[in-house]
Amino acid sequence: MKPLSPQEAQVTATFSRRMMLRLENSSTVDARIKGKKLRPVCGDRVEAEAIAGESEWLITAIRPRDNELTRPDNRGRKEVLAANLSCVVVMAATEPEPDWFIVDRYIAAAENMGVKALVVFNKSDLSKDPQPASGPLADYVAAGYVVIRCSAESGQNLELLKEALGGETAIIVGQSGVGKSSVINQIVHDAEQRIGALSSSSREGRHTTVNSIMLDLPGEGRVIDSPGVRDYAPAIDTEEEVICGFREINDAGLDCRFANCRHLREPDCAVKSAVDDGRISARRYESYKRLMVLTRNLAERRR
Repeated sequence: MKPLSPQEAQVTATFSRRMMLRLENSSTVDARIKGKKLRPVCGDRVEAEAIAGESEWLITAIRPRDNELTRPDNRGRKEVLAANLSCVVVMAATEPEPDWFIVDRYIAAAENMGVKALVVFNKSDLSKDPQPASGPLADYVAAGYVVIRCSAESGQNLELLKEALGGETAIIVGQSGVGKSSVINQIVHDAEQRIGALSSSSREGRHTTVNSIMLDLPGEGRVIDSPGVRDYAPAIDTEEEVICGFREINDAGLDCRFANCRHLREPDCAVKSAVDDGRISARRYESYKRLMVLTRNLAERRR
């Protein structure tokens, strides 16, 4: 059949090679992808065509992306997980014990994407020290990040989180077990039912397992849930990206003696001085050095 006129649409759910699209009139349709080279992800703006006589639409092109959240695949190549975000919500929790290096790595990815990073600490009702004046969360506040302590169980500060996500297109990332899905189910009306309905349709052969879905929030915000990609480390490829990923280190580095200072062993390093006198968190600086070494090692393997 001859396709009808194409229009721009947004990918709101992915099921391997099948998609769900939000059209310009806000209606949703199922779609398939033209050819094998196109790889749309949740959040993508795409060109799609209605096919006369069929219920599915056809995705023919991906519009230029504002940004991409990526991870390395099993072969070391970049895999795009979501696109056109305005906020990355990095979640940790009282349990399991936080891996602050992973939190720092997610924040570094957000900085390199040019989007807001929001730190959320879930299960705060289990914490013995509900308002710590020091420690990792205080480090993020000192660096200029918004930190929200909440509890999906008790409902503490979930309204504050909703307000922070108003008008944003966000994705929630973090270690396994921190309660990402529990928080999403609390802040998004009927999230479980919507995801469950899509999963049911997949079992009937209409789709494969849902990889990601964009859910509407109050206040015109949207959050992407990726049940098919729960745990991953974002890709940080170059030393320049590592520096950019730590805003306080990037800012302090402007006063270094050498313009190409990597803030490791160079003389007259303003960053190391700031760490020594407490203006930059020593823990954050250790994360920076660890990520710099990791990035250098990966670069060596690629050569």
